[in-house]
Amino acid sequence: MSRIARPQGTALLRFDNLTLGYNRHPAVHHLQGEIATGSLLAIVGPNGAGKSTLLKAIAGELRPLQGSIERNGLDRRQIAYLTQQATLDQTFPIVVHDFVAMGLWREIGAFLGLGSAQRRRVHAAIERVGLHGLEKRPIGALSGGQLQRALFARVMLQDAPLVLLDEPYGAIDAASVRDLAALVRQWHDEGRTVIAVLHDLAHVRQEYPETLLLARELVARGETASVLNPANLQRARQLAEGQGDGTQAAVCRLDRDAA
Repeated sequence: MSRIARPQGTALLRFDNLTLGYNRHPAVHHLQGEIATGSLLAIVGPNGAGKSTLLKAIAGELRPLQGSIERNGLDRRQIAYLTQQATLDQTFPIVVHDFVAMGLWREIGAFLGLGSAQRRRVHAAIERVGLHGLEKRPIGALSGGQLQRALFARVMLQDAPLVLLDEPYGAIDAASVRDLAALVRQWHDEGRTVIAVLHDLAHVRQEYPETLLLARELVARGETASVLNPANLQRARQLAEGQGDGTQAAVCRLDRDAA
């Protein structure tokens, strides 16, 4: 059974023999351990490693095939989940202001209007992500970087203690990456738990103190510099290509080394 080394602090998430998948086909196997409140954690691994699947399960959008996730009293309204841009229908006729304001729907309901205080919050979020002046622009007319900024503004309005980001910097410009990474740091400084699926290992090394390396099973978890070493990355590639021996001893040894 793959075990995540216990981090310092109170556990916000606890995985107990967690196996995830689709149509009874496992995508993540026997994950065991916990993630501390206030963590800034990157999830990395090869394509098809189960990274996005794990985020979906944490968000409550995917039921485990086996085992469980404990969320320390959090319900889905307290989880902000930014999915990949590819899942968004950009042809939907909605302008930036209304798109961002959707971040308040759990607070105001689907059909209630915005009060003056809530409108100020929407405008402040739009300004914070650098989209001031684009409030009336349809989301289909935004660039990739602008759309991602709007998504971050919407997450900001959710004011959630747990933020999940699935490939938040895919196919956007360097300036947007820089600005949005600063916003992630701010969320972490405010005491929020941020978990992000990422591919850019240089960015992970620069911005994320903790990393979980996944290849359908846990390869390593701990301090980023220790996790992202050549041996662990090679092990992840082998598992993704079906070349790993799958022994529990190897997984547990890597986990202890990375703790």
